[in-house]
Amino acid sequence: MLKPKHPHQSEVTMTEMVLPNDTNTLNNLMGGRLLHWMDICAAISAQKHSNRIVVTASVDNVSFTEPIRLGNIVTMRAKVTRAFSSSMEVFLEVWAEDIPAGERVSTNRAFYTFVAVDQNGRPIEVPALEPETDEEKDLHLSALRRRQLRLVLAGRLNAADATELKALFQVS
Repeated sequence: MLKPKHPHQSEVTMTEMVLPNDTNTLNNLMGGRLLHWMDICAAISAQKHSNRIVVTASVDNVSFTEPIRLGNIVTMRAKVTRAFSSSMEVFLEVWAEDIPAGERVSTNRAFYTFVAVDQNGRPIEVPALEPETDEEKDLHLSALRRRQLRLVLAGRLNAADATELKALFQVS
């Protein structure tokens, strides 16, 4: 059995500046470029937790709530919320900052799933995660529901077997 780790050990903050080559014709950051940066930040977090090579298994819904403009500083924070046998859920938050204007806004949040793999690309066991704060405990507990939803949507779990999801809809 691998030794459990704490969420702060996997926390990663990454910062990028939006340059002209990163933008569309409206001078806003292209969504694909942001997704690329988010994937890198989340992967580093998963690698720090597992000490393994990781591959992206899924990305939950990513909504673009605020435009990120040319010249903005983009800050991403990622940390593992739960580890399963070989997979890890990573929560990622994104902010855009206009330094001259003194403005910082939240622009994106997403959950990524990564699988740790060995040198041959086969899934390999990862350490458990021991949440410490109330927020970490909430994210850790709700990760079971998000995982079951992902598996149902991917056709890898029968909805009738998704006990954590069913519990949300049962009336006492």
